Amino acid sequence: MKSLRVKKSKTNNFTFPKCLTGMQGLDEITTGGIPKNRPTLLLGNTGCGKTIMAMEFLVKGIELYDEPAVFMAFEETTEELLLNVKSINYNMEALLANKKIYIEHIHVNPDEFRKTGLYDLEGLFVRLDQAIKKVKAKRLVLDSLDTLFYGLDYRVLRSEFKRLLTWLKEKKVTAIITSEIGDTFLTRHGLEEYVADCVIALDNRVTNQITTRRLRIIKYRGSFHGNNEYPFTIDENGISVYPIISQAFEQESSSKRILSGVSELDEMLDKKGFYAGSSILISGTAGTGKTSLAASFAYSVCQAKKTCLFCAFEEAPNQIIRNMQSIGFHLDPMVESEMLTFYYSRPTLQNLELHFLAIKKIINDINPTVVILDPITNLMTEGPNSDIRSMLTRFADYLKTQNITVMFTAAITVGSIERNPSDEGISSMVDTWIMVQDIEVDAERTRSLCVMKSRGMVHSNEVRGFKISSKGISLFPIIIGKSSTSSLSKRSAKEHLNLSTSKDSNKMKETSR
Repeated sequence: MKSLRVKKSKTNNFTFPKCLTGMQGLDEITTGGIPKNRPTLLLGNTGCGKTIMAMEFLVKGIELYDEPAVFMAFEETTEELLLNVKSINYNMEALLANKKIYIEHIHVNPDEFRKTGLYDLEGLFVRLDQAIKKVKAKRLVLDSLDTLFYGLDYRVLRSEFKRLLTWLKEKKVTAIITSEIGDTFLTRHGLEEYVADCVIALDNRVTNQITTRRLRIIKYRGSFHGNNEYPFTIDENGISVYPIISQAFEQESSSKRILSGVSELDEMLDKKGFYAGSSILISGTAGTGKTSLAASFAYSVCQAKKTCLFCAFEEAPNQIIRNMQSIGFHLDPMVESEMLTFYYSRPTLQNLELHFLAIKKIINDINPTVVILDPITNLMTEGPNSDIRSMLTRFADYLKTQNITVMFTAAITVGSIERNPSDEGISSMVDTWIMVQDIEVDAERTRSLCVMKSRGMVHSNEVRGFKISSKGISLFPIIIGKSSTSSLSKRSAKEHLNLSTSKDSNKMKETSR
């Protein structure tokens, strides 16, 4: 019997020289930062955050890597610049006093160049050289290119811009040069992007009356990088980029279990509950008990002395706490002991990515065992361009890399999947899918619960009754007698048939995997 030989690929030990920006998410997208000792072109329209991002690059370099910096401004004066960045927690006065950063404003008058017909950067090079030597700078920002080269002839602009880049490389400083985005080309003149080694474009767009800032790496000579658009935020802590890169390859599957908070449901799930670090979907129409099941799970987690983050997009935390008291879940002590943390925000305040950015920051602060999002359907945008599934998949992947169990609730039913096939994509991405719905039994409204799928475990196929009382949540077998069989409405019978058909279809999908 011949042995199977596996051909090993040759490893490349070369490491491209890079400079870490220190900005959350950006270093991940650029796989280690921007080119070291080379200039990077930062493009964008008015108000998209070019100056703030450039300043943060300098401040993070000083604070994290002890690399002094120079900020050369051609538009804002030094006083205006310092005032504008005060809203962000930069201690500029201390950095200036300790000679860690040098800021200078250079007034450029284009009329002088038009009168004389000459344009020479030698004066700028002298000023830059003096500034670099003053603080022994390793990082440099020029803000902005358009003011510096305004009104120049194309040929003069190309030669002078190449001179500037060559001079910066000779000085061995890692530089960011800001520029406005053009109408036809990336930049106003359409040539700077071809000369620069790295080009990053910022955008500030409005969709459904919600503004989102996005970042994209246009080019990066000599290095791999993320090719997609990535949302980013600017707040009092600076800039945070959300790298929507799936990290599924880093996931470690756990065999540990975590209880659902409903003993009968745990029994249906191989008598052990959910897998730790897995993703769970509780779906059903309004009033079927989705939030109650999620609260029961959160209550169980906190009782086990583990932390839980409950993200509410419909009811306010105080309302959830009040409502859950009526069914025996007293969440107040859990909040006071910091075992339970609420994140509450109206879906319309910001888009999906920015909600996830805010949630991710809380996750980094409290390191929860479980994260609950109730409900995700409130975050969904209408229309064919909705990216709810891809964003949720990436967010779930991120949580799995942190070994965090995530539970989603959603207003999804078999009927809604038939009308909107994209809903099935949400249910297919999770590890465990539990559906709750209303059925008619003996002419009475009865809540029912069914485990549609649960990857990696033997689970019950039974449709069970679902009762919410002052003592909590309990499940019971649904028994339909001969006399009551006729009382099942045609609608309920059809739902049961669709439910069974959908389960069989999902089983076939799981088997085919």
